[in-house]
Amino acid sequence: MGLFRRLRGLAQEPVGGPVLDPAFGDPVARALVDALEARDWRAARDVLTPVTDPDDRAYLMEAAGRVGGVQDWIGEWVSAEPDSTLPVLVRGCHAVYWAWEARGGRRAEHTGQDQFREFRKRLLLAENLLDEVVARDPDDVTARTWLVVTSRGRQVDPDEAAARFDAVVTRHPGHQVAHEHRLQYLCPKWFGTEEAMFSHARQATAAAPAGSMLPALIAAAHLEKWLELPAGEDDAYMRSDEVGAELLAAADRSILHPTFRPGAGLAPRAGLFALALELAHEFEAAARVFDLLGDRVSEWPWAYVGEPVAAFVRSRDWVREHVS
Repeated sequence: MGLFRRLRGLAQEPVGGPVLDPAFGDPVARALVDALEARDWRAARDVLTPVTDPDDRAYLMEAAGRVGGVQDWIGEWVSAEPDSTLPVLVRGCHAVYWAWEARGGRRAEHTGQDQFREFRKRLLLAENLLDEVVARDPDDVTARTWLVVTSRGRQVDPDEAAARFDAVVTRHPGHQVAHEHRLQYLCPKWFGTEEAMFSHARQATAAAPAGSMLPALIAAAHLEKWLELPAGEDDAYMRSDEVGAELLAAADRSILHPTFRPGAGLAPRAGLFALALELAHEFEAAARVFDLLGDRVSEWPWAYVGEPVAAFVRSRDWVREHVS
């Protein structure tokens, strides 16, 4: 890990200003988070039911997954509406985050056996619930997407993992969250190779329409490689002309394209671009991305480089110093 990356962890969280918000400033996601925190399943149902776009629903499930305590009471919703797959879907998607909460975010060699046991137990619950939704509604793209998410934790074989992803993209070809978790499965740190990871990112980017957030996969792939390189090589890699050029082209095709319209899923995907462009010393483009983000901070990717809010502020300040 390079010196610059280590220094980020020393930044102090500001008083006021950016904060971690699972809703990322989106009013629909905020209404869902508030309903789940209040254990009001009727309100949660009323928020989710009108949202039929697969990407929008996935972004809402990302927000729901970070609400604590949902597993303590959501069985009430499942029992109250046994003919609906929606409460089973919410419970299953949330259980994936609940499982990773038990495991923690550290590498396997730094994770205790008790954590792994609880992780596997909760992840099995999640898969059983998601499988139930798919059995009852085979075209539920969200349930199939979260089965892509669980592919890593359940350590499914490559053919099964590919089949899960294909089952999503045959129904919704540009699904953002499914593509992101497929990329994670293909990372060398999980079950793939650097070649497979970059091939996935580049193919998705080439097929994406202008203004899509899918080209953020390019930033994600470069960040994953950067994280694996030894000190010295990591920052040199990100500052290479080739990496900078690819990042700029991806950003120009995506969130910096004139047709791009910000939505509920913006914060993590713009965060990927902001961090990668900063590391590449493409400060002008990074500043434009930070302007688009405002104070919206996501855990991913900022947790890669320290406490998320502090890392976000440090990065933003560094970029602004170089464009002022």
